[in-house]
Amino acid sequence: MAGHHSARPHDHARALAQRVRALREARGWSREQLAKEACISNRTLARLEGEGAIQPGFFTVGAIAEALEVSLDDLFRETHGTPGLWSAGYEGRDIDSFVASLLDSRIDVVADVRLTPISRKKGFSKTRLGHALAEAGIEYTHLRGLGNPKENRAPFWDGRLDVGRAFFRDVLRSEGAQADLDRLAEHAQQSRVAVLCFEKDESRCHRQVVLETVRARASVPVMPLA
Repeated sequence: MAGHHSARPHDHARALAQRVRALREARGWSREQLAKEACISNRTLARLEGEGAIQPGFFTVGAIAEALEVSLDDLFRETHGTPGLWSAGYEGRDIDSFVASLLDSRIDVVADVRLTPISRKKGFSKTRLGHALAEAGIEYTHLRGLGNPKENRAPFWDGRLDVGRAFFRDVLRSEGAQADLDRLAEHAQQSRVAVLCFEKDESRCHRQVVLETVRARASVPVMPLA
C-alpha cells in the first residue's frame, strides 16, 4: 500500500476501466452490447473492464468512445473523487448490492479490518470477496493488525461499548497495528477507501475506533457507505 505521487500505467488503465464501465452502465448496456456496438470482442472488453487488465490500443479505445458517443477526452476524464474513508458493514447485504454500493461511492480500495476474513455469508470470505472486487476494478487489502481480538467481541455485542473500545485502543498500540494504521492513513490521503467489517451499525463495531484514529492521523473525512 505504498504511496505514489505520480500515476502509474496501471492506474491509468484502472481509471479507464472504471470510466468505460460507468458509461456503459449509465446506458443500461451489457458488456456484450457494448462489444457489439464497438465491433470488438467480448473477451477484450471483459479484460479491459477487469481492473484495467490490459492496456488497450488506440483504435480499440476510439471504437469504444464512438460507441458510447463520448470524446476521447471525456473517456479519459478523471473519475476519482475526493480521497477519504468510508465506513462499510456488510450485515444485511448480499455481495452484488455491496459491490454496487462501492461503485456508487467510487471506492478505490476496500480495507478489510476483520481479524479473520472468513464469513458464513456467501461472497464475503477473503478469496471470493477479492475476486468480486477485482472484477469491479476495486483493490482489496486485508489489514490483520486492525482486527478485533476474539476476547474483545462480547463488549460490542452486549452493549459495553466503552469497555470494548478502551480494550481495542490498547490493541492499536502494538507495532503491527501501528504499521497498518500508517498504511491505511497513507491510502486514505490518496484514494477513496472503504473500511470493511460485518456490523451494519458502526457504533457497535471496532472499526469506529479505527476510523476515528485514522481520521485524526491523516486529517481525512469519514463517511458512511450508502
